[in-house]
Amino acid sequence: MQVLFVCVHNAGRSQMAEAIFNALSGGRHHAMSGGTMPGSAVNPQVGPVLAEIGVALGSAAPKPLDPALITAADRTITMGCGVAEACPAGLYITEDWGLDDPAGQPLPVVRAVRDQIAARVKALIDELDREVRAS
Repeated sequence: MQVLFVCVHNAGRSQMAEAIFNALSGGRHHAMSGGTMPGSAVNPQVGPVLAEIGVALGSAAPKPLDPALITAADRTITMGCGVAEACPAGLYITEDWGLDDPAGQPLPVVRAVRDQIAARVKALIDELDREVRAS
């Protein structure tokens, strides 16, 4: 299964979700991410807080949300950043996680957002595994 995580800037929450998902899915599923107005760089706190839980960010960079990303996804999840109004994914959005934006926040807040994302990603992977087994 392909999952697309969408955020406005694709610089924090959606990058964390993509990296955590790909690290935990064991190759059974794949995540991508994109932004409706991509930033110029990933939030500098994202890499270090992911490393704290053993997840590598690698050379991630904000990417624009485009039709190819949307159509490749089996599931599209927004991160609570009001993208519904600005998102070309429109009707394809299947779920919104309603997460706080870590941009400009102190490290403890960024860690809390990371932990919320990790918990939701684990549950999503379990759900996708059940769907695949059932089909």
